[in-house]
Amino acid sequence: MSSLYLKDTLNFLGNLTPKRVINATKVTASYYATRWLNKPVVWGKPFTVSFEPTTACNLRCPECPSGLREFTRPTGNLKADFFRRTMDDIADQLLYLIFYFQGEPYINPNFLDMVKEASDRGVYTITSTNGHFLNDKNAKRTIESGLDRLIISVDGTTQEVYEQYRKEGKLESVLQGARNLVKWKKELDSPTPHLIFQFLVVKPNEHQMEDVVKLADEIGVDEVKFKSAQLYDYKNGNPLMPDNEKHARYYKKEDGTYEVKNKLQNHCWKLWHSCVITWDGLVAPCCFDKDVTHRLGDVKEENLNKVWEGAAYDDFRTKLLKGRSEIDICKNCTEGCEVWLMD
Repeated sequence: MSSLYLKDTLNFLGNLTPKRVINATKVTASYYATRWLNKPVVWGKPFTVSFEPTTACNLRCPECPSGLREFTRPTGNLKADFFRRTMDDIADQLLYLIFYFQGEPYINPNFLDMVKEASDRGVYTITSTNGHFLNDKNAKRTIESGLDRLIISVDGTTQEVYEQYRKEGKLESVLQGARNLVKWKKELDSPTPHLIFQFLVVKPNEHQMEDVVKLADEIGVDEVKFKSAQLYDYKNGNPLMPDNEKHARYYKKEDGTYEVKNKLQNHCWKLWHSCVITWDGLVAPCCFDKDVTHRLGDVKEENLNKVWEGAAYDDFRTKLLKGRSEIDICKNCTEGCEVWLMD
């Protein structure tokens, strides 16, 4: 699959412009200046933004606020006109745009139109889906939208295993969706999107890791990524925790309790190059703030670049530098933890 990685990399590089490269260089330099000075230094603007297409989801996954229906914030769909106005302000600085936060993106009826809007502006686009809406029509529209990378969650190679995490999901629907995408890529002679099977490693499915690689090859998917699972209740163990500790985000201590493997350091790359915008315009520091308890701004009321340089962001970055372990959303964070890749 190495040639497929190369194609994806070249596609990404093809969207670069001098302005985007200069902005990314400023952001990177400011991050290292921050670490050196131990105080927030902010040069440039965010070059990675995650837009939330919707908070709705068709599945009931046990470690997901969407699946558990546990949000305290309002639910809804991202509006195309709001998305377009925001892109007017930020498109020329973005290296890539992620159409995902919570929920299933394809539930938003305007999702693929917004992907095409971003693609037409020369922005590299990524989304993640549970794969249940990739019927023949949507698969064709996905290819035509110009989407650059599509991550499909395939957390098992048999229905019995798959449904232990993907509650109410149908594996065959997901696999047929992947076949539809592969077919339309060929028929439309399109190099995009780069197709990824993402396998969330939990105890019920860890014995199928090799099987999913074979399945991806059979269907024609470009890549398989293995991801460790974030568990909310992990201290005393969790039924979803893999038997093989190298597949888990947590390790067992001498007293029998569990702790996150990652040792929290008082800096975070995400706070210097990326942010999350909810369907209704709220700005969250990162994808770990699923309920937006740390609201850093509202893009409906203020330009994102002004929010980025505002007092709320500055306060949050300062707090992080003083003690990341004191911030609730950082305590279960795996920034810097290993993700297992196989091809």
